[in-house]
Amino acid sequence: MAIIYNKDKRTRKTYAYETSYVWDKEKKQSRSKRRLIGRLDEATGEIVPTDGRCRKRSPDYVPEKETMPDTIPELQAEVLKLRKENQSLREQNQKLKSSQKQ
Repeated sequence: MAIIYNKDKRTRKTYAYETSYVWDKEKKQSRSKRRLIGRLDEATGEIVPTDGRCRKRSPDYVPEKETMPDTIPELQAEVLKLRKENQSLREQNQKLKSSQKQ
């Protein structure tokens, strides 16, 4: 993996990307995959993490981790719970629609 710097001509800001290379068997060529790391601070030379929309991440940013159930019975229980929740929301929606018509 390598870090590539790319300067945006419109904003004149330099962004840092983490690049990994993958071999394409069909075309028999190397392909690169890039992931945005952040913006380069011109004064200090440090990479400031961004989320890709010109916004800085907050210092206490923690990505959310969704956990999936490990076994089939746990998955079935999760699906059943979500179906019940969906049904109750549909009923609430019907009640609201009928109360608006009156």
